[in-house]
Amino acid sequence: MANKEMEVVKGLDIERYMGRWYEIASFPSFFQPRSGVDTRATYTLNEDGTVHVLNETWSDGKRGFIEGTAYKADPKSDEAKLKVKFYVPPFLPIIPVTGDYWVLYIDEDYQVALIGQPTRKYLWILARKTHIDDEIYNQLVEKAKAEGYDVSKLHKTPQSDSPPEGDEGPKDTKGIWWIKSLFGK
Repeated sequence: MANKEMEVVKGLDIERYMGRWYEIASFPSFFQPRSGVDTRATYTLNEDGTVHVLNETWSDGKRGFIEGTAYKADPKSDEAKLKVKFYVPPFLPIIPVTGDYWVLYIDEDYQVALIGQPTRKYLWILARKTHIDDEIYNQLVEKAKAEGYDVSKLHKTPQSDSPPEGDEGPKDTKGIWWIKSLFGK
């Protein structure tokens, strides 16, 4: 199953995709704090056609964030296979880290999305709202399973009913959350 080529969305309307997405669930990863809540991504279209990425999470009341750039892996393809480049650590942007960002599913209203990548080590369920119906969630999980993901690793992300607006809250400006997350703290 895992060797099967994943189906990726074709003809993604990048402008409609822009804006804020809340992380409903994901595979735990070394670059996100385990205690993170209200995790979200905000995408903004740049003039050159690339996308500015702002990933935020709150851990112990502090906002951690990392910024990056997304761009089409193959500009000639209509498949939603993007590359995302972050500079790490965020407080000393010297090492570019590039990852795959494949849109495996998006509903016709651009309200929920399933994001993965070819190794199947990472998976995200994103939504425009902080909560989605169980039925929709289960459909996305089934879609991920059909694409060869071990969905038992999915972890639901705690989201507040009224998430922080803007970038309020004390900032973890040193990027300590990023280092801590490397060590699984």
